[in-house]
Amino acid sequence: MQKAPWICATCVQRAWRPLSRRGMRLQSTVASQTADISPALLTRARTVAQQHASIEKQLASDFDVRAARKLGQTTGITAALKEWEKANESLAELNALLKDSTTDKEMRDLAAEEMEPTRQALSAATAALKTSLVPPHPFAHLPCLLEIRPGAGGSEAALFAGDLLRMYTAYCSNTGLRCMILKYEDADGMADPRGSDAPLQEAVLEIENEGAYGRMRSEAGVHRVQRVPATESKGRTHTSAASVLVLPSFPSESDPSASGEENWDDPNSDYFIDPKDVRTDIMRASGAGGQHVNKTESAVRLTHLPTNTVVAIQDSRSQPKNREKAWKLLRSRLAQARREAREEELVAMRRSVVGVAKMGRGDKVRTYNWGQQRVTDHRSGVSVQQLGDILQGGDELEKVMESVRQWLGEQEVLGLVAEEEIKAKEEEKQKAKAKA
Repeated sequence: MQKAPWICATCVQRAWRPLSRRGMRLQSTVASQTADISPALLTRARTVAQQHASIEKQLASDFDVRAARKLGQTTGITAALKEWEKANESLAELNALLKDSTTDKEMRDLAAEEMEPTRQALSAATAALKTSLVPPHPFAHLPCLLEIRPGAGGSEAALFAGDLLRMYTAYCSNTGLRCMILKYEDADGMADPRGSDAPLQEAVLEIENEGAYGRMRSEAGVHRVQRVPATESKGRTHTSAASVLVLPSFPSESDPSASGEENWDDPNSDYFIDPKDVRTDIMRASGAGGQHVNKTESAVRLTHLPTNTVVAIQDSRSQPKNREKAWKLLRSRLAQARREAREEELVAMRRSVVGVAKMGRGDKVRTYNWGQQRVTDHRSGVSVQQLGDILQGGDELEKVMESVRQWLGEQEVLGLVAEEEIKAKEEEKQKAKAKA
């Protein structure tokens, strides 16, 4: 982070010496600057900083892998808190200099000149501290799967779903992300996007880069299109929709790059699936494709019986490859569903304190208006007039996506504040009960 343009440290020290006896005045001024950050968040940050210092002392005498990992997780918060405290103190000192009648004119002018840059530095430090306190999403480091399906609107919705698939594929190409189509199925039963011009029924695009989930998860939701269909004789604008679901993509159990976080054997883990709960059906692939597709039982369908989650893959001529793809997709869907179930409880708790928006698969997130060549995101409020560039996965799409990431970060901060306030109230209740 860029260093704040603090007032000369020597000058401040010289000017502050006569005022150092008035400690209460300084504390009052400092306290007045904490309004931009929730006291609950500030308390949490200082608690983490204390833990950080304790772990540092522990590691100085005895190295421990878990402690070292914990130290790394708290370093960002500790550094952000130090920057915030430094900026807060600087602003308090400047305010004190300006209010003190004994301050000479030259020092007063210097303090006045530095006031606005220091306020800006405090604002930046406050934002950085809030962001550092938000825990990273547990799937953020993983590759991801984008499931695209047409919604309301008939064949026009299916055509739009195909437009979205091409948009995301182009975006990956433009930004250097590796992607491949894990599953493709159109209205004619084709499993190859180059096979026909039939409307899309379902597609799964895998983005293989680490961190792709964190980058793309803001795309989840219902995307709406407003345009005149090619079959519309009267030139009327129709509204259709397609859904985009962003799932984490987990490495296979045999993948040596799989981290210890993906615990396949722990029944309490999001990644666990008991094979006894999964029914496997092998069948012939449907649709056009020649003798091999029609005569070979290569299609695989997995059904997770407890949740009735069904995954069917027939893209490859190889049954083992289809089985591997099906298991990857099933594991991703179940892990995402388990995570969302816990988040639903958390969102309900947060909303009881503050209106925190939820971004999910059922929400209308973006509108693509062909007639006005405009794309509007309903979460961040950003609207751009470059529809063509967006559909080609260009810079305008990245601009819209970044605005949503920032919006999502703001929502997560609001949620964190709500959580901390709830915890503080619970602690107060417990203390009151203990005294009674």
